[in-house]
Amino acid sequence: MKKIKPFIPLIFPILIILFGLLIYKIIGFEPNVYTIIINLGLAFILSPRVKKVDSQTGTKEQITWLFCKKILK
Repeated sequence: MKKIKPFIPLIFPILIILFGLLIYKIIGFEPNVYTIIINLGLAFILSPRVKKVDSQTGTKEQITWLFCKKILK
């Protein structure tokens, strides 16, 4: 998990680009307000979030994905 930590801020823009390519190139929709909102919404939902959690051993950072929760030390 320590290898992923420096790349966490880059995951949201990469997801925006990937969903944009999927929606505009593969599916074939034209860019408009609705497709942009769907693109940003999917990227926001699937991007990781970092929370600080207090525990008995001290404060730890927790990366929360959609279905996975891992604690960074």
